[in-house]
Amino acid sequence: MSKLLFKDESYSIIGACMEVHKELGKGFSEIIYGDALEIEFTKRKINYLREKKFKITYKGIVLPHYYISDFVINDKIILEIKAISELTNSHIKQTLNYLASSKLKLGLLVNFGEDSLNYKRIIL
Repeated sequence: MSKLLFKDESYSIIGACMEVHKELGKGFSEIIYGDALEIEFTKRKINYLREKKFKITYKGIVLPHYYISDFVINDKIILEIKAISELTNSHIKQTLNYLASSKLKLGLLVNFGEDSLNYKRIIL
């Protein structure tokens, strides 16, 4: 049996997301959930950066536009939040692209837009 990548950190992040979803429910925009997560991360002493920019290169040239992550936790986990009716394969592919551009290995894709919090672990 293989060990989960960043198991404890993931558990803490998802716990914070569950608390936000429990308190707010579904129906708000992503920015509202992000604001609430900042409060929850601070309360739980989870080290995070919000809206971190990542450069994207093409054939060795840095492109003028960049990816902005919703959150980077402990400088090793991308947290991508959504507030939609359901996650799709395109959201998973988007998160994989974010992992590739950031050079990080684990992404958590979390959807606050469903009756119950839905999340996926995505490993590059």
